[in-house]
Amino acid sequence: MKKSNLDTHLVLPIKNFIQKKTSVGFLLIASAFLALIIANSPLSDHYHNFWKNYLYIGFDDFVIKKNLLHWINDGLMSIFFFLIGLELKREFLHGQLTSFKKAILPVSAAIGGMLVPALIYFSFAQNTDAVAGWGIPMATDIAFALGVIYLLGDKVPISLKIFLTAIAIVDDLGAVLVIAFFYTSDISMLNLALGGGFLLILFLANKLGVRNTIFYAIFGIGGLWLAFLLSGVHATIAAVLAAFTIPSNERISSKLFLRKASQLSYKIKTVFKEKEHEVDIAENIEKFSMLSDDATAPLHRLEKTLSPFVNFIVLPLFAFANAGVTINQEAFTNFFNPVTLGVICGLLAGKVIGIMLLTKLMVFFKISFLPEGVTFKHVFGIGILASIGFTMSIFITELAFENELYKTQAKIGILTASIIAGIIGYFYLKHIGKEKVA
Repeated sequence: MKKSNLDTHLVLPIKNFIQKKTSVGFLLIASAFLALIIANSPLSDHYHNFWKNYLYIGFDDFVIKKNLLHWINDGLMSIFFFLIGLELKREFLHGQLTSFKKAILPVSAAIGGMLVPALIYFSFAQNTDAVAGWGIPMATDIAFALGVIYLLGDKVPISLKIFLTAIAIVDDLGAVLVIAFFYTSDISMLNLALGGGFLLILFLANKLGVRNTIFYAIFGIGGLWLAFLLSGVHATIAAVLAAFTIPSNERISSKLFLRKASQLSYKIKTVFKEKEHEVDIAENIEKFSMLSDDATAPLHRLEKTLSPFVNFIVLPLFAFANAGVTINQEAFTNFFNPVTLGVICGLLAGKVIGIMLLTKLMVFFKISFLPEGVTFKHVFGIGILASIGFTMSIFITELAFENELYKTQAKIGILTASIIAGIIGYFYLKHIGKEKVA
């Protein structure tokens, strides 16, 4: 089929960009830098005031009123957390977390990479009212970290990429639990119980074989998410819980799919050869499409469908809305404050120490072993890349602090640590790759 100019010059380049593993990280960096440029330009006031505009959703006396920044952080980011939930469920069922033997090393490394940064931050901020930010350096930005490691190509073993992915997935689970238990406001037990009721409905629907994603969307968003939003428990937790109710099994087996697909293919060829009405061909092709859906689990369909939207719209928009720190003389003067130093040291030192320490302990006591082709030099590099906090760290910053000065200080620390970690991690692992080749 001949490609149009639109396909050649617009559609295909965009498609190729989306399919690259490194594109998400690149777009996040671009969004963050654009926000920083605008926030430190004559447009600074317009930038900050824009996110303070309120958006009302509801009718009559039932109205939810939040500013644009909150709608992004509570609403759009719920889709991101829903995707995390889908990835977690997949990993528990079919991935690196299916068994104790597979899971123990990345789980231990991730726990070390969360506890040590929190303790380092606490040591800086103790005896101050900024101590609530201890959760900020615990998080790893999976998109950024994986983006950097994929830039290295075959200079690092595949097993290292899988190891980092498993650590980041466990890290995300840890961040979700921290948000759920430590960063919630006053809880409305009535709304929380209502949310629990909707969650039960979703689980029962799964057990009864309901596979319609629209059903899960209606009860997940209009029921579970809304109830959690009104309860005081952060709404993103509802998104993770909803993800775990999505069916992960196929309606028909692969063997049955192949047999039916072969029969349908034969029918389509027969109709085409006999030059029958085009409607008959279209009907059979539609049946083929429905058959493909039956052979694919809703969990996998949703994950594949949502990934581009989350990676190329939700996360860049979140970065653009939250990374716009106005850096003035006061910001530089206060650079050596407990919050900024706690975040920087927590991320850069805490992640490396925590991941290395727990990994070495697991191997030393022979509880687990390093993946094939991975050395402790590689693990050290993974610790550096895990220091890229960005998305999740900024998200927790917004939950941890009401004081705008603390938010600014934390974001300066996050951006500083993430940039340093990304650059050093890339060149360190590249050097290790050259050593192996030599």
